[in-house]
Amino acid sequence: MRRTARAGLAALLAASLFAFAGCEGRPRNATVDDESESPEQTYGSGSVAELDLTGGAPESTDASGLLRLPASRTYVGLMRTIERVADDKEATGLFVRIGGESLGFARTEELGRVLGSLRKKKPVVCHAHDLDNASAWLAASACDRIWLSPAGGVSTVGIGAQLVYLKGLLDKLSVEADILAIGKYKSAAESLTRDGPSDAAREALTATLGSMRKAWLDGVSSARKAPPVKDSLEGGPWTPREALERGLVDAIGFESEALEDAKRRAKAGHVRARFGPRADGHGMGVAEIIRILAGADEGPGGRPHVAVVPAEGGITMEPESLFGSGITAKALTRTLRKLGKDDSVKAVVLRIDSPGGSPLASDLIWHQVMDVRKHKPVVVSVGEMAASGGYYIACAANRIVAERTSIVGSIGVFGGKVVVGPALDKIGVSSMLVPARPDPGAAERAGYLSPLIAWDDATRQRVLVSMQGIYDLFVKRVSEGRKMPEAKVREHAEGRIWSGEQGKERGLVDELGGVTRALSLARELAHLDEDVPVTVEGVADSLLETLMLGESAESAEVAAAVARAEAQRSDVVRALPARLRSAATSLSPLLRGEQVITALPYALDVR
Repeated sequence: MRRTARAGLAALLAASLFAFAGCEGRPRNATVDDESESPEQTYGSGSVAELDLTGGAPESTDASGLLRLPASRTYVGLMRTIERVADDKEATGLFVRIGGESLGFARTEELGRVLGSLRKKKPVVCHAHDLDNASAWLAASACDRIWLSPAGGVSTVGIGAQLVYLKGLLDKLSVEADILAIGKYKSAAESLTRDGPSDAAREALTATLGSMRKAWLDGVSSARKAPPVKDSLEGGPWTPREALERGLVDAIGFESEALEDAKRRAKAGHVRARFGPRADGHGMGVAEIIRILAGADEGPGGRPHVAVVPAEGGITMEPESLFGSGITAKALTRTLRKLGKDDSVKAVVLRIDSPGGSPLASDLIWHQVMDVRKHKPVVVSVGEMAASGGYYIACAANRIVAERTSIVGSIGVFGGKVVVGPALDKIGVSSMLVPARPDPGAAERAGYLSPLIAWDDATRQRVLVSMQGIYDLFVKRVSEGRKMPEAKVREHAEGRIWSGEQGKERGLVDELGGVTRALSLARELAHLDEDVPVTVEGVADSLLETLMLGESAESAEVAAAVARAEAQRSDVVRALPARLRSAATSLSPLLRGEQVITALPYALDVR
């Protein structure tokens, strides 16, 4: 008898089950001395709530690869945990482990604001191994006391964007980049066709970075007024002693010392892990693994609730790989369709962090969001960015909420191909395209997608017409979703990026804030109470669909499919930082035959 595929997956993992239970690895950035596990000193009857950010706070539950994270470990789960700690009378203080982790500016801004509000009621003590621009902002806003490891440092060095231009290398290799763009700010082609930024590209990037810099400087200096630290924020890196002298931190010591300080200030006798690996009970047991494989998850049991849908990464029609991240039209539209029909879901919060990607996939998702909003409110919460295709999706919501340091806009398109034929000619590899039609230009048209020949003028003009059509549709979608005249949309389009604050001034964003404000707004629009349940919905393709297996697949077939999928992964992509992987995914539709892209033309990761 053939086993079901899920049974096969369970069998596949059974052999490694003891590794989960008995061979748990140390969390990233964890310290060697772990006195917090068994605190000896007591200072009162209260407790310290521990938030461990050393493993990050991913937007999506599928961030860990084969097995999903519990929703409580996501960024939304973190914010919900903080809300519960604020109302928990037993929790008389907080201890935040930052380690060397750094969230993006937008999440840093919200998390610092929420913890900063909570610290008016309870002491918040933080410990970090290293602080950079973003994590220093978080610590300044969130913490009464900031501890830094003795061998750590503070790298507050200011914000900048480093752009790389490959034209000189391509010229030496006889490789031609034939890339077109609609909108003078859509500077995608410049890295391949110029030796430096155009005036328009420099203007747009400088203005956006300037807006983000102002929010950063104002945020840190308003949180730590004595001594003033604004002048030190762009002069690092600083040693721990220098950081202490300049007021960037309050104490130098180990995590165990900082935790004792937190207990003392909170008059607490014990520590309770509320977010992070410790809060999950040191790994997953058999029941948890089977629950995940079966696709089950905790939910509100049919009660009215708000559903949060993370949409993170590049936008594509199909998933890139088994362990690849990104937004796929198939998975996200399926999730949205299900939520639209579920009467217990009274509102949807779409949490977007995307540089864009496929215009076709973006349009399909836009249509589904518009359909859902006919039945219930849809609020978009912008994380680090909703740029190009990301904004294409966002504009379909009833409301858009973004932080001052989020990136929005980039309403524009680009497309093209890289021609390597001349380079191959130099090493003795020649090619010839023989068209069926003997007319002039037939070969160039038939080889439209070939990387071996360049476009002739007639073909290039047809590509430009196609791009113009997609750009016009993009503008129309924004106009319809935002209920804004097309002429007004075009004033803020042409591929230009905006900070969240700039976007609000131009009507591209409705409110400034984070996911907590988006949830509150969703409740308001749906006329729900503040204590209504919130769920985090997954949008990734199921494991079986990703592996392209049927429900009756045997365990051996599942194991072989997993091995094939893993073998297909690029070592280069694996080595890329998460933000660069997202940018790479957003450009991948060019390799799949789509010659027009709605994506941010570069990776922008401000920390």
